[in-house]
Amino acid sequence: MFNFELLLFVAPAVILGIVAQFMVKSAYAQTSRIAARTSGYAAARHMLDAAGLRNVEIEQIPGTLSDHYDPRQKVLRLSQDVYHGRSLAAVGIAAHEAGHALQDARGYVPLMIRNAAVPAASFGSSAGMLLVLLGFALALQFMLLLGIVLFSGVVFFQLVNLPVEFNASARAKAQLVELGIIDQAELPYVRKVLNAAALTYVAATLQSLLTLLYYVLQFMNRRED
Repeated sequence: MFNFELLLFVAPAVILGIVAQFMVKSAYAQTSRIAARTSGYAAARHMLDAAGLRNVEIEQIPGTLSDHYDPRQKVLRLSQDVYHGRSLAAVGIAAHEAGHALQDARGYVPLMIRNAAVPAASFGSSAGMLLVLLGFALALQFMLLLGIVLFSGVVFFQLVNLPVEFNASARAKAQLVELGIIDQAELPYVRKVLNAAALTYVAATLQSLLTLLYYVLQFMNRRED
């Protein structure tokens, strides 16, 4: 009953997440067919060099859409299709990750907060959920409350992550045009794939928020009983 109730409670976020994933795949497939004047690697390298970040390496990694920037190693890692791809999809995704490197170099505060929150979010997603489940199963209010507090770290991480991702995309779109990597006519296609990706972060944040709200309401109801 608990799982079914929770599923109903977070259903809007789950539906939004499914729609977002569909939009990402659709946008990526469409923009992957539109040729760019350079590869994803070259676009990212151009952005980094223009910002004076020649020390930031770019590595190729396996997987699909596994692209990310590692602030600890100062390395931008691109999947094979993005690294070698000469499409607007590859250029847009690579530029987005380069945008994170620019945030790191400029001391973008939300990124610094997000990086600091990673351990709490990782611990909260596992330990918090376990304590919540045990709290429900054993009817122990203090355990349920502790689980809620720990899971709040996940929600905090998701909330801070939104401006980080939106800002990285904004930096990417601005730099791609400013540096002449794409022109104004190509910008809508890049914007389409980046906006679709951003929607997945919105869905994940909404799901975390609704899950936390469900746990809080359950705690309050059991407290009244």
